[in-house]
Amino acid sequence: MKKKVLWLHKWLGLISGIVVLIVSLTGCIYVFQDELKLLVYPEKYYVNVPVTQQKQPIALSKLIAIAEENLNKGEKVTRIDVFPHKDRTWVFRAVKTNKNAFLYSDYFVYHKRVFIDPYSGKVQNVENSKSEFFQVVLQLHMNLLLGKKYGHTITSFSVLFFAIISISGIILWWPKKWKRKTLKQHFSIKLNAKRKRLNYDLHNVLGFYSLIFALVFAFTGLVFAFPFLKTIITTSFDALDKKENTVPKKLAFIPQKTENILDNALFYVLLKHQEADQFSVRLEKEKTESQGIQVRLEENKTSAFYWYYFNQKDGQLVKLKSSANLQLGSKITTMNYDLHTGSLGGLTTKILAFIASLICASLPITGFIIWLNKRKKIGSKKLLSQ
Repeated sequence: MKKKVLWLHKWLGLISGIVVLIVSLTGCIYVFQDELKLLVYPEKYYVNVPVTQQKQPIALSKLIAIAEENLNKGEKVTRIDVFPHKDRTWVFRAVKTNKNAFLYSDYFVYHKRVFIDPYSGKVQNVENSKSEFFQVVLQLHMNLLLGKKYGHTITSFSVLFFAIISISGIILWWPKKWKRKTLKQHFSIKLNAKRKRLNYDLHNVLGFYSLIFALVFAFTGLVFAFPFLKTIITTSFDALDKKENTVPKKLAFIPQKTENILDNALFYVLLKHQEADQFSVRLEKEKTESQGIQVRLEENKTSAFYWYYFNQKDGQLVKLKSSANLQLGSKITTMNYDLHTGSLGGLTTKILAFIASLICASLPITGFIIWLNKRKKIGSKKLLSQ
């Protein structure tokens, strides 16, 4: 059986190895992208002039108009990241994609971010996000800098192969006899060993220690890659959860203090969640669709949230979702991003995710060297037999 498992492990590794290497290395970098952006681009994310606690931001509709004045003709704001902290700018995103593009260079028709001081209306920076470092890293991670139509398919199946490789790896690692000497070889790296042995230990032992993280990365990646998996998990575990997905029977009345419905909606949500970390406004194209505003309660997390949905005709609240009231399946799938990036447990799990991702990047390299050494050994035996 182990011979068959080894054959599967080897060939899936050779087929997907380069993709796993790229995805793992870019994953390492992206783990800390939220923190790194604030360090690298302070002029974008922090207001130049500090404001008093009493000063209120300019109406969102006016800020959107200012943002679009700084974009090219035809480019429209599609999302706004609002930060209640008085020292932060608001980020106005303008994105349009070409889903049939073959290369990354053609995938974004335009992708820009406008950073505005919401208290003065001053535009601090207009970023061409298409060429911004962390955006390129993300697209390399998800699509290998190919268009989504092709690159996404390659990475999706490579992640699937990686999940199978990880499971087959633990079968190959499993000791025949659980004796002290045998266990030492399986759990520790002999640093003073010869080069071939050291490489084997690095592949075998580090692969074992990173297994749980590798499976979490692979599984959460597959949920992103194949949406039907999210549906299966949600419906299956929701069915097991006896707790109902509770929603308020009577939704709050939203005062219409101005003529602009979006301004009123954001004012209400900001007032309701003054201690939240971030608000995300997704602008809907159709007036028939309800306007959504997401409230992220904790820093760099997407799993603790509220979603408010407002009727675009009268500005009243039509739907309210909270992470606290979700059933089991829905709760699991909302944690998918935080699990994938290691942000679920804060800085500690981020560091662990970074290290584990780095190990995952090394496994295709050490595995390839093992395969190469075996080929050389077989070739030498054939020469000797001749």
